[in-house]
Amino acid sequence: MKNNLYPPEGYLTRLGHMREYAFGPKEIERAFQNGAILEGKAFRCTEDHDLMVRLPGGGTGVIPYEECVNGSVRESAREIAVISRVGKHVCFKVADISGAVPLLSRKAAQDEAQENCVNKLEPGDIIDAVVTHLEPFGAFCDIGCGIISLLPIDAMSVSRITHPRDRFYTGQRIKAVIRTSCDADGRVSLTHKELLGTWEENASLFAPGQAVTGIVRSVEKYGVFVELTPNLAGLAEYTEDVEAGDTVSVYIKSVIPQKMKVKLVILDKAEREAPEREYEYRFDGDSMQSWKYSPDECPRCVETVFQYTKSNWMP
Repeated sequence: MKNNLYPPEGYLTRLGHMREYAFGPKEIERAFQNGAILEGKAFRCTEDHDLMVRLPGGGTGVIPYEECVNGSVRESAREIAVISRVGKHVCFKVADISGAVPLLSRKAAQDEAQENCVNKLEPGDIIDAVVTHLEPFGAFCDIGCGIISLLPIDAMSVSRITHPRDRFYTGQRIKAVIRTSCDADGRVSLTHKELLGTWEENASLFAPGQAVTGIVRSVEKYGVFVELTPNLAGLAEYTEDVEAGDTVSVYIKSVIPQKMKVKLVILDKAEREAPEREYEYRFDGDSMQSWKYSPDECPRCVETVFQYTKSNWMP
């Protein structure tokens, strides 16, 4: 992945270079001298909104409020950004070891990640991310050292959903694609659907004559859209007996690549299933220049073209 050196918070404890700083005060002093980024669990937020953190080798450090979040977070959101870290891992650099309790800086870790990684990300780059919270319009994701980026609901999958919780849960580790590179505030946006396979790749899992289960995503006067996979939905005839979110058993009448359609017959309601929120990603590279969802024989072209700007890109 593009940001292995600056992974989302919670990842760093699994990386080897943390081990050399996980034994005690001398290692914390060495981390201070080396400018290393470490990670520990925040266990308390004080009345002054300072974060108390368990250090990797034991003991406690403090992240002062002004050092908890970098400048990309608006002041109105700073307090909730700090309070919400209690009970979770935070990245930090050791800022001062002269006192009884080491002073830490999450802001310094984020600033380094912003300069050395996030600012250099280009549309089409594929990165690791962690879902931090969900809103009706999208999922906010940690893309490195607690730096947050938005994954809009319309970019989560080809099959439409009513709420991001139909795709993700808080704390979930996912892969995402950079949709737009840094704006004036240092923010990037994400997309996800390009990693879930093309129409052909998803349709190849099904054949006419099969009976399978799916999730009703919308009920229209002209028919019912049933999701078979996150990047594939079929259309059944309208019925009043189902509503969005229902799990149904369906009979596959036909699979038509030329029209990019799967025709279904709803057989019955089934026991409601948990939403599919763990994914088999169908792209293994570090970046993509474009992604074509629609089959070649279909006149309708559904495609994402990433505006890649690196001077060394060779198409």
